[in-house]
Amino acid sequence: MPPPSLAAPRDPAAAAARRRSSKEEHAAAKVHPAPGEKGAMGATAGAGAWRRPEWCSAAGAAGVLRRHPLPALFASGLLLFMAVEYTIPMVSPAAPPLDLGFAATQGMHDAVAARPWLNSLLAALNTVFVAMQAGYILWAILAEQRPRAAVAALMMFTCRGVLGCATQLPLPEEFLGSGMDFPVGNVSFFLFFSGHVAGAVIAAADMRREGRLALARLYDALNLLQVVRLLACRGHYTIDLAVGVGAGVLFDTLAGWYFDAKSGDGKNAPEKHCRSCQCHKALLSH
Repeated sequence: MPPPSLAAPRDPAAAAARRRSSKEEHAAAKVHPAPGEKGAMGATAGAGAWRRPEWCSAAGAAGVLRRHPLPALFASGLLLFMAVEYTIPMVSPAAPPLDLGFAATQGMHDAVAARPWLNSLLAALNTVFVAMQAGYILWAILAEQRPRAAVAALMMFTCRGVLGCATQLPLPEEFLGSGMDFPVGNVSFFLFFSGHVAGAVIAAADMRREGRLALARLYDALNLLQVVRLLACRGHYTIDLAVGVGAGVLFDTLAGWYFDAKSGDGKNAPEKHCRSCQCHKALLSH
């Protein structure tokens, strides 16, 4: 004999009602879980449900150090330089600025100061390197129709001019000027920040995008020698050179964002930055 549930005639309306009732009960169970049950919100709902983050334990901290050593290093640097900043003696207004880069290159400064011909030779070589930077950037936009490096340089030098006018730092007392240095002719110039260094960073970044890795490494090495020479001749403070590196990276990135927005009409920008910048060629025709 079949069970009553199979023998009874099927009622569609009653079946639909049972399904609706079952769904409502299931939804109510999610919103109001039974005591002792751990739902999706059970860990945070209710008083006393907060749990200590895993990284607060000794094992968790060790895991963070193992997986993320760079942020941990910067966290240590924050603590270190907070202690240094709040205890370091301030430089008096009558004293010259304290620059560790000057201290590190004091021997080279004395050698160059004693040999004016060497100062002029180094200045001339540095000017040649600046011309190499400008030549490469002009070649990229005129011959290869890739304007990103040129736009980055325009952004950088404009910002440098604004900041140079906003804060004019005193010329270092031991500055070794030369008529062969760029800008040629012993004219005035902005100390903050170094356009020599920033321009080299922009050119080298463009070379890496184009796969010219050997040329980029050459420019990086010449840029490093340029930094040493500028410190030894007191042409820039250390902070000018360090910010010059950051400015080169910053404005190269901003120029890339600009062209990505233009190529996507500001709304449908490409999801990935093109590595060869070939898509920027078409923008020159508009």
